[in-house]
Amino acid sequence: MNLKRVSAITKKEFIQIIRDYRSLGLAIFNPILLLCLFGFALSLDVNNVPLIIWNQDKSQISQEFILNFKNSQYFKIVGYFDNYTQLQNYIDRRKALMAMVIPKDFSKFIQLNQPAPVQLLVDGSDSNTATIAMGYVNAVVEKYNVQFINDAVSKLGIKNLSPIDLRPRVWFNEDLKSKNYIIPGLIAVIMMMIAAQLTSITVAREWERGTMEQLISTPIRRGELILGKFIPYFLIGFFDLLVAVAMAQFVFVVPLRGSLILLLILSSIFLAGALGQGMYFSIVAKNQRLATQMTLLTTFLPTFMLSGFVYPIYNMPKVIQVITYIFPARYFISILKGIYLKGEGLNILWLQVLFLLLFAVTMIVLAYRRFVKLVT
Repeated sequence: MNLKRVSAITKKEFIQIIRDYRSLGLAIFNPILLLCLFGFALSLDVNNVPLIIWNQDKSQISQEFILNFKNSQYFKIVGYFDNYTQLQNYIDRRKALMAMVIPKDFSKFIQLNQPAPVQLLVDGSDSNTATIAMGYVNAVVEKYNVQFINDAVSKLGIKNLSPIDLRPRVWFNEDLKSKNYIIPGLIAVIMMMIAAQLTSITVAREWERGTMEQLISTPIRRGELILGKFIPYFLIGFFDLLVAVAMAQFVFVVPLRGSLILLLILSSIFLAGALGQGMYFSIVAKNQRLATQMTLLTTFLPTFMLSGFVYPIYNMPKVIQVITYIFPARYFISILKGIYLKGEGLNILWLQVLFLLLFAVTMIVLAYRRFVKLVT
């Protein structure tokens, strides 16, 4: 391996990158744009659920019950009505997700210490949001019941009588904020997509411009040519990684409980594999458009859908679960979440690291062997 020849190819590639300022701009600003777009827009939290109410009782007790929903951050009362037609129209027009109907004898049931029926009408067209919102309703009602029981006990003068004291504790993401696990997953998606696309055009561009034959005729070796083209895009990809990590820390305030050095090292392994995959498609396709399409099809969609980023793998059919083992983003997302949220180290992540190493080595070797076979 002649480092001078590698340096010459690297310099040549940097000159081409700088001349193609549009692609360079996309390579640098795309990660920022995608992080902002998905980081701010993609949220699995459900807040300010639009709620409408028909209070037939109109007593002080029913008003106090409604106050529990009004003071909750999860609900936003958008209207009070006095018939089912109005409730239905609001839900049909998606102005409200759910409607609550309080019967006229609500306060009497409460005063007699009997269960007071409350009807809840829910728009189930978005089943996930509806399920979460119904869980919030149950939590508010449970809180009201506990408070009611405690008040009744105190008025009767009975001591040491209380409902079950349930004290849940959430580990690793105490506030249950979706951005804390969405942002690490986004870093994997962006790195896989951007890195692979960066190198998917580098060799194909040489074939299209007719300069590959000139490079082959020089004393430069095949491995030196591959390495010289690899280095500039690795540096650009690593810069994108630093930008993504900085935005996660300072823009989205995602806690980084593990080692930053370990995060950067393991991310570099994944980055090398993604660049190798893009280069392999560039060598095989010999056409920039085809190489880009092949890269997009095999990186973005599997990383987004089959890595556990959005949809839990354990909820997928068994056949799909087996297929997910093929895609390296599954292991990288597990590593990112482990380092970010759990502070895990190599003693726990070693198996995922082995799969990343296997992926990186395999893609680089495939790209090299395919290139040698193509130009020999």
